[in-house]
Amino acid sequence: MARAFLIVMDSVGIGGAPDAAFFGDEGANTLLHIAQACAEGRADQGRSGPLKMPVLDALGLGRAVHLACGSAAPGLVAQPEGRWGAATEVSRGKDTPSGHWELAGLPVPFEWTYFPDETPAFPPDLVAKVCEIAGTAGILGNCHSSGLRILSELAGEHLRTGWPICYTSADSVFQIAAHEEHFGLERLLKLCEDLAPWLHERGVGRVIARPFLGGAEDFRRTPNRRDYAITPPGPTLLDAVSDAGRVTHAIGKIGDIFSMRGVSHLHKGKSDADLADHLIRLADEAEEGALIFANFVEFDTLYGHTRDVAGYARALEWFDARAGAFLARLRPGDLAIFTADHGNDPTFRGTEHTRERVPVLCAGAGAGAIGQCGFVDVAASVAAHFGVKTPGPGRSFL
Repeated sequence: MARAFLIVMDSVGIGGAPDAAFFGDEGANTLLHIAQACAEGRADQGRSGPLKMPVLDALGLGRAVHLACGSAAPGLVAQPEGRWGAATEVSRGKDTPSGHWELAGLPVPFEWTYFPDETPAFPPDLVAKVCEIAGTAGILGNCHSSGLRILSELAGEHLRTGWPICYTSADSVFQIAAHEEHFGLERLLKLCEDLAPWLHERGVGRVIARPFLGGAEDFRRTPNRRDYAITPPGPTLLDAVSDAGRVTHAIGKIGDIFSMRGVSHLHKGKSDADLADHLIRLADEAEEGALIFANFVEFDTLYGHTRDVAGYARALEWFDARAGAFLARLRPGDLAIFTADHGNDPTFRGTEHTRERVPVLCAGAGAGAIGQCGFVDVAASVAAHFGVKTPGPGRSFL
């Protein structure tokens, strides 16, 4: 039985979302703007010249960008040898759960709860709940912020007071940063785990533990981040494949996003480099008929939110090389789909995700244009490849 690999390049959007203006993101285009910056010599830190992604471009990446937004991405000019298209999301969110659930066949059937962009951002009952669980007299932050910025502002006060640093973003998320040694890693994880059901009942999508080490001036976030996401409210591709008796492998934060539902084996790592090693290893070792579902998060966390164009370009070129090593190990009949869950344009204002279409690039499915499709069509196509029932309203493009 053939296998399928569904690989999400977190935040690698390609613009053109028809409802971008509703989200305040009109004009955002993660991949196009990075490619333009590279071609103009504005992203030469640690790399140089036009954006170089020959492996994914050969699958149709450049064509997907043009299809999504009508503009050509400099450097991405290959004649496609794979299947390629651009997918549009319908869920009313531009966050990780919305994107991944819909790619897995489940558009979000409700409105997320978001916190207002003001200070304080959180209602008194939430602050009281955090203090009750944490055993502290207060919290720090209580605002919208990027993770690195709020640590630079409050790490020292956290070390003095022992109070957790609580912040949010434009996503439906509540994040808690704390020092692994002074506050305690297990204490932080328990705080987030106990708080998550209370917030999930109120429509907040995720509680995220953000541990760090070091001092006030030399802090560093650790790889022990943990996402406590609301359970998907319906069946997904993972359920469909698992219920059919097939093995599923989750790489990276896929297990967190789907609350481990439908996941047979979980493969975590300290970095995307570790996750790429898992993906390549599973291309060699995964069982016949298995689904391997992977998320590569550092495009988003390290370079999108920090608006680091050169860093994002370096990450894209590194990933393209690893994608080549992975594709070389596929077996006859295997299907591999590269896509994304939203955008995070490092040239755009602010520090948040951006509403964009995403690429859909297929290896093992012949060559040619898929055209415009929906996120749910990705799940329908993987389901068709396996011969199992489609978990949602999508239609296969295979």
